[in-house]
Amino acid sequence: MPTPHNRANIGDFAKTVLMPGDPLRAKFVAEKFLENARLINDVRGMLAYTGTYKGVPISVMGSGMGMPSIGIYSYELYKFYGVENIIRIGTAGAYDEKLNIFDVVLSEGAYSESTYAKTQYGFEKSVMPVSAELNARLIKSAEKNGVSLIKSIIHSGDVFYYGEKQADYWKTVRDNHGCVCVEMESFALLANARYLGKNAACIVTISDSLAKKCEEATAQQRQTSLEKMIKVALDSVLEGQ
Repeated sequence: MPTPHNRANIGDFAKTVLMPGDPLRAKFVAEKFLENARLINDVRGMLAYTGTYKGVPISVMGSGMGMPSIGIYSYELYKFYGVENIIRIGTAGAYDEKLNIFDVVLSEGAYSESTYAKTQYGFEKSVMPVSAELNARLIKSAEKNGVSLIKSIIHSGDVFYYGEKQADYWKTVRDNHGCVCVEMESFALLANARYLGKNAACIVTISDSLAKKCEEATAQQRQTSLEKMIKVALDSVLEGQ
């Protein structure tokens, strides 16, 4: 049955969903990598597609920006559409000066000061765990594709534009929690997976840096120049067959 945010029918989604933040990136993945991809959702412009990759059914759907958005979409996929695995494929800002644009980071957990997990589930911990099984598949896939992964805790933030007094807040998070980069969604996805007994993993590509002055990825590059990460995520699904 469709939800207020998703017109797809039961059975339209594959068991594994790749979830970028940008719905146009979902469209790009579907058109470039999936066979016989069909649009199954466009409510609120949040595009979702299901097709096959090397014969294996896979879906891809945008999550939108921030934890409330991915919290809604991932919860519905897990709870109402029978999805078992969600792999977030996103972008992140570097906290570590050793990271460069387009480096790929595999999350070993997501730290956040957000109240999302506590408010929804009563979870008190500030770090949400990832699926060890999905991470193992992603690591194998990266090795086969010759892609180096930086493995670390990442920061899921609620705020993109900090005030002047908080301009260096990222340094506190880096130094106190060991986070090498920041994004805005993974913590909520992982909380949902933990509560519902599902699997979730997060792999992100560095698109800019707070630690050093460097070129930022353009909006177009954020949509289409993340193919290393996308290929690792897609091929990881084959590892589970």
